[in-house]
Amino acid sequence: MNAKTQLVFLIAVGGLWLAPHGLALGQSASAETSKGAAASSTEPPTNEQEAADEAVKPLFKVSSVELMRSRHAPELDIVRVRGLSSTENWSDPQLVAISRGPSADGMLDLLFVARAPDDASNATKFGPMEAIFVIEPGHPYKGIRVRSATNTVKLAQLPGYAEAQGREVDCSGCVGKTYVPKGGSAGGKDAVREEDLPASTRVLHENDGIRTLDTDPNRLTLILGPNDRIVQAFWD
Repeated sequence: MNAKTQLVFLIAVGGLWLAPHGLALGQSASAETSKGAAASSTEPPTNEQEAADEAVKPLFKVSSVELMRSRHAPELDIVRVRGLSSTENWSDPQLVAISRGPSADGMLDLLFVARAPDDASNATKFGPMEAIFVIEPGHPYKGIRVRSATNTVKLAQLPGYAEAQGREVDCSGCVGKTYVPKGGSAGGKDAVREEDLPASTRVLHENDGIRTLDTDPNRLTLILGPNDRIVQAFWD
């Protein structure tokens, strides 16, 4: 995966992109709508399809949400969401609706997802991600709320723009540096401070065990050696 932003277009038909059987993947703008294609979608999923669905996970962070309104009829509202994946190995970013229709406060609730890597990945730079969700005329939404694995960005005025606050360290350069827990006094360019890392970061000290085998592609794990020197940094 290169550093270029990945972009996917999605369409909300009639202003409502529904998920009648739980959380469903958004439709690609190039998806076929023929009867044959619709009929084939009713066939039982194959093992490959099930594995592909399980690989779809929330992205690490939503960076910004923007709604642009077309100037010519028929009027369309175009939701543009940018964000970050934990590493550069993610692919196929999409936006999916969390619930059927607007929430009680009139918001369209979306989840920013993508296809996660199959295995744990060494810490790299964050991967830039982007997806577009098109809402057709006459929709009932008063605003847009987009969630990721670690944050939510709310756009309360349509059209408009909102962005997330704060900045996390991707830890692509953490190996070889010293881990400094919250409240510690060490500093300098060779220090990695706990407060600068994602809140879900797991730190394994030299003599720590591992209690569970659960994995999470949005969880950063640091393995420390003597004197709290970081010897490994990877996303589960």
